[in-house]
Amino acid sequence: MTTNTTASAPTTTPTTAETAAGTGRTRLDFAKSAPKVFRALIGFDAAAREGLDPALVELIQIRSSHLNHCAYCLHMHTNDARKAGESEDRLHMVAVWREAGHFFTEKEQAALALTEAVTLVADGGVPDDVYAQAAAQFDETELAHVLALIFAINTWNRVALSTAKVAGTDERRR
Repeated sequence: MTTNTTASAPTTTPTTAETAAGTGRTRLDFAKSAPKVFRALIGFDAAAREGLDPALVELIQIRSSHLNHCAYCLHMHTNDARKAGESEDRLHMVAVWREAGHFFTEKEQAALALTEAVTLVADGGVPDDVYAQAAAQFDETELAHVLALIFAINTWNRVALSTAKVAGTDERRR
């Protein structure tokens, strides 16, 4: 970053990562710096999605990204959901799904509740009633995949936030 210290207002030419991070330092490119780890995470993510309804996958990823304040992933997954045919009404209601339950099936509501509990696990674990609600809606294999997907998106959120990914720059399209 370059700063002009003689003018009354500094002029800067920050990189995208510097702007997002607000630190003045460039963040690493995780995919390039740890390619085996990155590929393993992609594989884990792909395996987690197997057998799950693509709309449900996006709802889970959107809700976790809301909770983690990950604009990069939220932008990516709301766009993916739209491309998969998700309605604007439902996308707008994900953050307030409990108050707008009629927009979501019982299965989706169970998945969203589980997503919240796992994403915010430090706030008191996964309550038995939330787990039981999910277990009633999904068979064991589906439930394991839902949990794995929640683990994956939480990891992706942490990668994006730690490396200062910028919303609107979906690097999968390169």
